[in-house]
Amino acid sequence: MEYSPPPLFKQGASARVKMTVFACISIALLLVDSRMHSLTTVRKAAATVLYPLQMAALLPRDAIYGVGDYFSTLSSLEKQVRELKRQQIAGALALQQAQLQTVENGQLRRLMDAREHLPVKSMLAEILYDARDVNSRKVILDRGTQQGVALGLPVIDNQGVVGQVTRVFPFTSEVTLLTDKEQAIPVQLLRNGLRSVAYGRGKSGALELRFTAPNADIQVGDIVVTSGLDGVYPAGLAVARVSQVENSAAGSFGGVVCQPLAGISNHTQLLILMSAPEMPPRPPEEELRALKKHNNKMAPVKEAPKEGVDPAPATAPAPVPAGPPGLMPVMPPPAPKPAPAADAATDAAVQPASGTPAPKQAVPPAAPPKEPAR
Repeated sequence: MEYSPPPLFKQGASARVKMTVFACISIALLLVDSRMHSLTTVRKAAATVLYPLQMAALLPRDAIYGVGDYFSTLSSLEKQVRELKRQQIAGALALQQAQLQTVENGQLRRLMDAREHLPVKSMLAEILYDARDVNSRKVILDRGTQQGVALGLPVIDNQGVVGQVTRVFPFTSEVTLLTDKEQAIPVQLLRNGLRSVAYGRGKSGALELRFTAPNADIQVGDIVVTSGLDGVYPAGLAVARVSQVENSAAGSFGGVVCQPLAGISNHTQLLILMSAPEMPPRPPEEELRALKKHNNKMAPVKEAPKEGVDPAPATAPAPVPAGPPGLMPVMPPPAPKPAPAADAATDAAVQPASGTPAPKQAVPPAAPPKEPAR
């Protein structure tokens, strides 16, 4: 009985022969295609037919690459967003600092300009913080006794008067604002020169002109300046603007409310006036009048003559024929404490000039004047 393999395992030509045949076919196709270009159409048709299969085969790879690109792109975008936000915050901070410096530079320029027009010496100061007392209107400056600050010095800015130094420390000083209830400043209207006194109103941040007549010529919008009568603030510094006028016929005085012109709530740089304005000297007539009045008060008191001594004649002495003109009889000098020797010398000088020897009389020594009781 013969054994025959199943049809699936039937052996044909050998593998070497098959490889040789197929290699020859490939070489022949390559030669034909390179010489005649006859397989271009076949190649295109095959590429067209196989393209969907190629795309389907590449889908898993593209999906994997897409997922990787998505997560990497998302991570890079998040980093970029964080960096941009940080740059935005830094840019906003720099912009705010630049704006603040621009405002401060403008304020400093205005202060320097106002400083040049001031009649007294001034010093630049900066506000450190507000005072701890909430019921008062005070600020703390970065200048003290080490820089020459003293009590009572006025403080201003480029727009008007701010206040007055009320407490001084070695490196800081306390300034009470004009709007404080304990502050008052003599002022006058710039329009008509009407004088008054401005008082602070506390937390309201306003000023009030008290004791003004109900029919006083005051209008809303008038500028109030310092009058300089107190000897502390130079005359002509802007103080406030009239914002409200209440004229009541029933009352004895009118109510005038003013808003300060100084930008204390907007700026941190101020000027301290280092000396009070020089007051003009008094007229000479007033000085002589005051001196004369003072001498009358301090005139010595004449004493009564002692017993046993003839009193001086009440009538004037005999006329002196050869005496120098303008020479008066011997009298106690007007000085507060005259010396007795001076009176004797004066008597000796008068007697030779008279030409007739004067009778010798016992003259009591001049007693020092009694000072009036204070």
